[in-house]
Amino acid sequence: MTLIQLEYIIALDTHRNFVQAAEKCFVTQPTLSMQIQKLEAHLGIKIFDRSKQPVVPTDVGLEVIEMARKIVKESYKLRELISDRKAELEGELKVGVIPTIAPYLLPKVLQSFIEKYPKVKLHIWEYTTEQIIQNLKLGVLDCGLLSTPMDDQSLNEIQLFYENFVVYLSPESLLMKKKTIEAKDIIEDELWLLNEGHCMRNQVLNICFKKKTENLQRHFEYNTGSVETLKRMVYLNNGMTILPELCLADFTAQQRKHVRHFASPQPAREISIVTHRNFIKRRLIATLEEEIMNIIPTRMKTKSKKEIINILPNE
Repeated sequence: MTLIQLEYIIALDTHRNFVQAAEKCFVTQPTLSMQIQKLEAHLGIKIFDRSKQPVVPTDVGLEVIEMARKIVKESYKLRELISDRKAELEGELKVGVIPTIAPYLLPKVLQSFIEKYPKVKLHIWEYTTEQIIQNLKLGVLDCGLLSTPMDDQSLNEIQLFYENFVVYLSPESLLMKKKTIEAKDIIEDELWLLNEGHCMRNQVLNICFKKKTENLQRHFEYNTGSVETLKRMVYLNNGMTILPELCLADFTAQQRKHVRHFASPQPAREISIVTHRNFIKRRLIATLEEEIMNIIPTRMKTKSKKEIINILPNE
């Protein structure tokens, strides 16, 4: 029995597909399958029922996998202990990031992080909030960059900064005449939104309408998970959208003319590093936190004059 074999059965339990599990473990499907078979032969049991699709653990297999998760987690703690005693930071860190943060924060952070810590291997995935939370609980990810707070006792939140929301208007919008915007100014039929599953959609609706997302009536629906697509839809098809402040760094001078800030207190989202309650790799995560905070403007490190918007739909 080896740690690698335990990691393989955890991966297969997580993905319930041999090909996907092998890809996540960076091995071929035959290699993963062979090692799992060797472990089953060593234990004298069947860990997975391969007659079902997707593949599922047997009753005894569930117990083995649960124990495997504990053993692998403890082995990571041992590696972390050794790493902490070394002068140079090393290891790997698996990070999930929501799409409305990733393109505006990660490029600067990664450039600095990689230069300072060449022996650390970062694995980054863009996922929705729900996917990141699920993968944190399964142990697939070490941490996530998410909008918080979230009411989940199994998770730990390390608050980083508070990012204002801004309004981006089409050239024809009557709101272009205003210097600042209030929530009551937002016109429902003209608002472009991210699709379901993105927490920022809920936050935008909470800012504007104070009601559930399903109450929003539209003549049509355009499904996108991209903030950049929202910008182009506003510019080419009129209307307006609400964007996170960090994305303004890439705006041209002409685009900035179409941005309006909210009146104080400005609606904002809280951004945190989220981990499982019993998380490991504390030194690596603390280092990532430090690199993020090094590039965040001072004004975004305080809640002053901000209204933190809930990530869940208002009831």
